[in-house]
Amino acid sequence: MKTLGSRIAHYRKAADLSQAELAKACGWGSQSRIGNYEKDIREPSIDDLRTIAKALKIGLGELLPIGDQSSTPPPEPSNALPIAQPERLYRYPVVSEVQAGTWTDAVQPYEPGAEDQFELTDYQARGPAFWLRVNGDSMTSLTPPSIPEGCFVLVDTGLTAQPGDLVVAKLDTEEKATFKKLVSDVGQLYLKPLNPAYRVIPIDGNCRLIGVVKEAKMKL
Repeated sequence: MKTLGSRIAHYRKAADLSQAELAKACGWGSQSRIGNYEKDIREPSIDDLRTIAKALKIGLGELLPIGDQSSTPPPEPSNALPIAQPERLYRYPVVSEVQAGTWTDAVQPYEPGAEDQFELTDYQARGPAFWLRVNGDSMTSLTPPSIPEGCFVLVDTGLTAQPGDLVVAKLDTEEKATFKKLVSDVGQLYLKPLNPAYRVIPIDGNCRLIGVVKEAKMKL
């Protein structure tokens, strides 16, 4: 099931529905819409994919596997100037601080249960990647960058962290992962909070760098 159309056809047949029956369940008058989607003649919008997934009683994620691409819906008509849309979107799981802390020890590309929630981005990760929700205000600053509590940060485990990067690390003394800035001073590496009210943590073999943060976003 390499294409989106083949996945739609697979789950439709698994539900024992004809194209006409699926089109009717979606509230569409013609089966040709489903046929065109399954043959990849047309690319469905995100809203249409949600409608199809609901009619097939599956999650949207079943139609859009991790790392696969999907087309974004065309922009709604407006008086504003159009904004260029990304050609590809990638979906990565949201994990907890505990799951992030054991990420590099996992046999699977994500911990069991982490696959229940995903976020989309146009960033193509170099290695296994995940979203992590920021807890606390240690990365909140009066000057940019400032990443407040509640933000989601995208962690790419396939990148080698360099001084100046924002990183997720696992301290030996804690079960949870920590999100900090990697800095260097006279050859010594540190994990530095962006909030000056928190202490800098020297790296002396007491932690493992899990990945580099490449994106942050806030949901209101």
